[in-house]
This record gives sequence, C-alpha cells and structure tokens, in this order.
Amino acid sequence: MQVRQPINKGARRSAREYVVCRQEDLPPGRMVIAPVGKFGVGVYNVHGILYAINNYCPHMGGPLCSGNVYGTNLWDDVRGRAEHVLDGRIARCPWHAWEIDVATGVSVADARKRTRTYDVRVENGEVVLTR
Repeated sequence: MQVRQPINKGARRSAREYVVCRQEDLPPGRMVIAPVGKFGVGVYNVHGILYAINNYCPHMGGPLCSGNVYGTNLWDDVRGRAEHVLDGRIARCPWHAWEIDVATGVSVADARKRTRTYDVRVENGEVVLTR
C-alpha cells in the first residue's frame, strides 16, 4: 500500500509558485481556495481544465470564490433569444451576484471590470499556482 504524504496547501515552492492541492483532490466541477495573497485564489477545474482567479470581486470587493459556479444566459442575436452558455465557468459573487468568467477573469455584465487570473498547472500530481 502506498502512503500519501501530507501536502502543505499554500506552501511556497519558489518565490512565485504555490502548491494548491493534489490533482486528485480537484476533480472536474470542483474548486478550492488557495491561501495565497491578501484575499486567496480560487482554483477551478472546469471540465478538466484548470483556471485560477483572485478571490476578490471587482464590483465591491466581495469574496468572489465563495459563491456558486454556474453557466450564464447571454442574448443570441441570430436566434433572437437568450442562450445558456459557459456552463461551469461562471463564478457568481455571493454579495451581489456579479458573474465572472473563471477562464478570463472578465465580468459578464461589464467587460471593463475584471479580476486577476493566474497560471495553474499540474506537476508531479500536484496542482501548482504561479503568481
């Protein structure tokens, strides 16, 4: 039997790199908040692709990553109706329901508003965040 070594979440690997968790602890559809920086960083697994955003809503500074993750409805001019899109990619701030695309950090309501994104990757079975 292989014994798993404990992981020190948020531990620095270098001046700019942090271990978030094990890859197996972040399956598709899940998110973890890494204790990195002033507000933390939300690391999301969206259909097998990892994204990371600052846990700070650009609207009024709410804890963005503490909200739920959904898709959103956008108007489709061609079809003349709203379509449900970006399933699993939209973080909704718990304070005022502002929607942020976790892949880009851009607000759905106002593309001029955004939160910071970070590089994240898997290395040797660990999810690693780069600031």
